[in-house]
Amino acid sequence: MKQYDVVALGELLIDFTQNGTSAQGNNLFEACPGGAPCNVLAMLRKLGKSCAFVGKVGNDMFGKLLKEVITDAGINADALVMDDKIPTTLAFVQTFANGDRDFSFYRKPGADMMLTADELPLDTIANARIFHFGTLSMTHEGVRKATEKAVATAKEGGALISFDPNLRPPLWEDLEDAKEAIAWGLGQCDILKIADNELEFMTGETDFCKGAAILHQKYPNIKILNVTAGADGSYSFYGEEAPVFVPSCKLGGVIETTGAGDTFCASVLNFVLENGVAMLTEQDRENMLKFANTAAYIVTTRKGAIRAMPEKEQVLELLK
Repeated sequence: MKQYDVVALGELLIDFTQNGTSAQGNNLFEACPGGAPCNVLAMLRKLGKSCAFVGKVGNDMFGKLLKEVITDAGINADALVMDDKIPTTLAFVQTFANGDRDFSFYRKPGADMMLTADELPLDTIANARIFHFGTLSMTHEGVRKATEKAVATAKEGGALISFDPNLRPPLWEDLEDAKEAIAWGLGQCDILKIADNELEFMTGETDFCKGAAILHQKYPNIKILNVTAGADGSYSFYGEEAPVFVPSCKLGGVIETTGAGDTFCASVLNFVLENGVAMLTEQDRENMLKFANTAAYIVTTRKGAIRAMPEKEQVLELLK
C-alpha cells in the first residue's frame, strides 16, 4: 500500500487571464492559481484520490496564496518549498475567440525552476502509486536534475510514471533542448498524454496513427498513449490494439482552454488507478476517453484551472 495515489512535480504559478476592462478602459486580469502538475492533482482530488505536490514557489504574496489554494483543494503541500529570494512564476494568458490561448511568462528566473535535487522529499515520491511530471521542470539544469532524480526514485518505489510534455516554446532558449527533454520523458513513462502539436514536433507526422506508431516503436515502455486533438477530440493507442477515437463534447459556452489538457490527464490517471494498465479492452479505453473529454470540456467553460475542476457527479451527469 502506498501513501499517495499520485505525486506530481513541477510548476505552480499564477495564470493572469483577461477578464474585461475597467471603467477607465484598462485591461483587467483575474489571478488564477495554476500550473499543469497541480491542475492534474486538483482534478484527481475531485475524484477522491490522495495527492501530494513537489515544487517551489516564492515566499511572496502569490506563493502564499498558491500554498493556501492547493491545501484547500486537499493536495498535500508539505513538500512545497518557499524561496525567500526568487519570486513566484507568473503567466499572462491571452485568450482568442475560439477559446485557445497564448502565454507570456515572467520566469527569468521564477521560483519553480529553482528546485534542486537536495530539496526533494524522497520518501513522499517513493510512496506514490503514480508519479506525474512534464517538461517545464526540465528547462534549466538544476530543476532538470531534480526531475531526473525524482523519476528514478518513483521507479525504484514501483510507481507508474505519467508524462505530459506540455511544450511551451517561449520557455526554451533552444527547441532542440526541448526535444531532448521530451525524448527523455518519453523513454521513462508508462502513461503518456501528448497534444497533437507535440506529437508532430517529436515525429514530424500530422497523421496521429503514424505518429503514435513511431513513438511506440521507439519507446516500447509506453503502455497507454493518448493524443489530444483540441476541439476535435482524443485518441488512445494501446500496443498493437486498434486505436480508439472519441469526439470532444461540443455543447458550447467555451471561455478558454487553460487546464483542459490537465483535466483530461487527471481523468486518465484516475482510470488507471481504478483499472490498471493491463488487458484494457476497446470499450475500456472508450469509456476512459469519454469521461476525460467531458471533464475537460467543463473546465473550458470556466476561468482558471485549479479552482475550475468539476465534481465527479457533474461529469457523470453530462455524460448521460
